[in-house]
This record gives sequence, structure tokens and C-alpha cells, in this order.
Amino acid sequence: MRGILSKVLVLAEGLYASSAPIKYAVALRKLLGTEVLAVYAVDTRAIARLKASRIFVDEESEEYERSLVDTGRHRLELAKEIARAKGVDIETLLAKGSIAGEVLRIAEETGADAILLGGWSQGGGFGDILVEASREIASLAPCSVLLVKERDAERAYQAL
Repeated sequence: MRGILSKVLVLAEGLYASSAPIKYAVALRKLLGTEVLAVYAVDTRAIARLKASRIFVDEESEEYERSLVDTGRHRLELAKEIARAKGVDIETLLAKGSIAGEVLRIAEETGADAILLGGWSQGGGFGDILVEASREIASLAPCSVLLVKERDAERAYQAL
């Protein structure tokens, strides 16, 4: 029988604001052997909405998408560095689509036991998009969802 937290998916979107979910996942990896998949979703749905409402023209939307892809790659590499600092490896995946939609699809496809999310503090702009995506994930997830608090994650990570 598979363990209760054999495989977790971590949303790496808000990684600059808080690395708590990644650090907690790294602790799970190190202590329990949990498989960890860090996901960053380029929110092409939001880009399409901006384009449809004529806030972006074609060139701007393409440039913005490239910028988000670069940001995603950087955040996923940062997640790998956080794991390597504690002597473990994690898998990463850059996806395109709505944040919640991609996380839910990938959780289902990979058979994740849990999805780890960071705090839901609203700060306007992209933070609001993450809050909305996190709420959608929490209500529609095919598995458990764990909201990781900074203090707990830091304590678990530092204890490794």
C-alpha cells in the first residue's frame, strides 16, 4: 500500500513571496521519501482575457507570455535549489493554461495525494489571481489540499 503522502504537487507560483510550500515539500521528501512535483502554470487564460478586452495587443500578449515563461523557469529552478540545499531532488513542470485548471489536471493525472499551497494574503494584482486560483484548487481538488504556514515550513526545513 502506498503511503499517505507518497506524492505531492506544489504550486510554485508565489515562490518569491513565500517559499513555504516548497520547503515543506522538501522536508516531506527528505523525511518520508515523498515524490514532489513543483508546478508553475503560465496563466494563458488571463492573457487571453486581457487580449480580448483590448488591454493587450498581439505583440504585448506574446511578450507578456514570454515573460511569464521566463519567470516560471526561474521559480522552478529556485525550487530545485531549495531542494538541493537539503540533499534531495524534486521534479518540476512548467504548464500553460489557467493556474487552477492546470494544477487540478496535473494532480489528477499524476495521482497526487495532496496539493501544497502557500498563504492566501491578498496584495492586489497577481496576488489576487493566486488567491482566486488557490480557492478554486481547494474546492475542486481530487485530493487533499494543505495550506502551508511559513512558520511550520521554516521549522521543518531548518530541522533537516
